[in-house]
Amino acid sequence: MATELYDLTVPVFTKHLTALSGLLDKARDHAAATEQDAAALLEHRLIADMHPLTRQVQMAADSAKLCVARLSGIAAPVAGDTETTIDQLQARIRLSLDYLASVPRTAVDGQEERAVVLTFPSGEMHFTGRDYAVGFAWPNFYFHLTTAYALLRARGVPLGKRDFFGGL
Repeated sequence: MATELYDLTVPVFTKHLTALSGLLDKARDHAAATEQDAAALLEHRLIADMHPLTRQVQMAADSAKLCVARLSGIAAPVAGDTETTIDQLQARIRLSLDYLASVPRTAVDGQEERAVVLTFPSGEMHFTGRDYAVGFAWPNFYFHLTTAYALLRARGVPLGKRDFFGGL
């Protein structure tokens, strides 16, 4: 039996956005336990020309919902990139999770050959639905998820592989 496109997207993004939410919970707890400023965690960058934690979380949440929106044709909710607290980032993740839960399997399955075009200032990228999901959306999502994890680890938040995977 073939794996359906829905199975490659919605459950995968749901599991790992839930894990990202757990990472933020641990970050909040760590900041409180060590009397650190949680806002400083959110502004941390691995290097000066990379986005801070806040933007990494926003981009992970957006990449998941936009992937499913592009495949299903069901508009995703828009968020304003205005989050400044862990609670606000948690709400951003919840917005994406709620959207993912609202998209029916039938809207995603069968879209493997759907044309997906991404427009950037440097030009366009053309994909089929399946190639977009596994060749662009997944790597983009995991890049931002991994970077968020690394930023928190670099600030001393006690996280491990099980936290990243959302439990094994």
